[in-house]
Amino acid sequence: MSLSSWLVAGIVPGVERQPLKKLEPDEDQLLKLMNRWRHEALQAGHAIERVVVAYEAGRDGFWLARWLRERGVEAYVMHSSSIAVSREHRRAKTDRLDTELLMRAFLGWLRGERRHCSMAAIPTIEEEDAKRPNREHEKLVGDRTRIVNRMKSTLARIGIRGFKPTLRKAEEKLSELHTAEGTLLPENTREELCRDIARLRIVREHLKEIEQQRLRKLKTATPAAKGRHAMIHLIARVIGIGIGIETADMLVNEILSRHLRDSKAVARYAGLTGSPDESGKRRREKGLARAGNARVRRGMIQLAWRFLRFQKDSVLAQWFRARAADGRSGTRKTMIVALARKLLIALWRMTTTGEIPEGVILRVA
Repeated sequence: MSLSSWLVAGIVPGVERQPLKKLEPDEDQLLKLMNRWRHEALQAGHAIERVVVAYEAGRDGFWLARWLRERGVEAYVMHSSSIAVSREHRRAKTDRLDTELLMRAFLGWLRGERRHCSMAAIPTIEEEDAKRPNREHEKLVGDRTRIVNRMKSTLARIGIRGFKPTLRKAEEKLSELHTAEGTLLPENTREELCRDIARLRIVREHLKEIEQQRLRKLKTATPAAKGRHAMIHLIARVIGIGIGIETADMLVNEILSRHLRDSKAVARYAGLTGSPDESGKRRREKGLARAGNARVRRGMIQLAWRFLRFQKDSVLAQWFRARAADGRSGTRKTMIVALARKLLIALWRMTTTGEIPEGVILRVA
């Protein structure tokens, strides 16, 4: 699937050839093509009762799968990284070969072969929309940091240090700044910094708007209501999660509201599992798999450090201190990842079964 075309390959009962058709990116044309293939199978004496479609996860997301399911087509989205590819140094790669590879992997999955490939859970449009505020907030925080760092770098080139672009009166203070040579800011540099401050003001306003809107939605929902709002209220009660609800909102919408099978699936989705490399007598660990949700992984490692500060008497914090007693930085970095994994599983159990982690202090509801 690309912006310019879709390449559709299929297996039709009663038809010896494996049809391959290039289409414009149009879902209606895709449905017409499948109906035509269904008619060809019917003419060959095979009545089609089940139509199954799969495509590789990518830029187009899940809308096509939802659209097909509404029209009676069994649709799936395949994890790109779960499909085994040839390890030859130079191999032919075309759209036709890719469709054959996807088809082989999909047929193996339909036969029930384990680890042949894996499918992504298809969220509803409401579930996807619930992730947007947190992801936009994360992007705006990055934009704010980039603007501030760029302004500091611009001032450092002319010998000015210690200026804080985040101050409310930063634009007024620009006219009072002097370079290392004792002169006022050059005209072009001052105008550039004023434009950066204007961009920074807009970013901060957008951040405030997102945070206030999220709080309004949480206040209108009753704490006893089931669903994501209740989970966010519960997670936000854990002291150390953060002053606001940003971390709780991210965890609930990105992972805790998903219907994951067990604790291993929770850690695997966050990419907080190891990647062992074993062959014969060789045994080594290559670090985190990093195959899961990067937002959850980053957030949990940051949360683990805060957890050690605010939940010192909890069992998880004591477990960490016992294993990092040697004080080496390497040990602490390794064990903080293990703590993040345990903490994520504990939060998942708390939101699904109500089991409060031992020794964890909660705010008053």
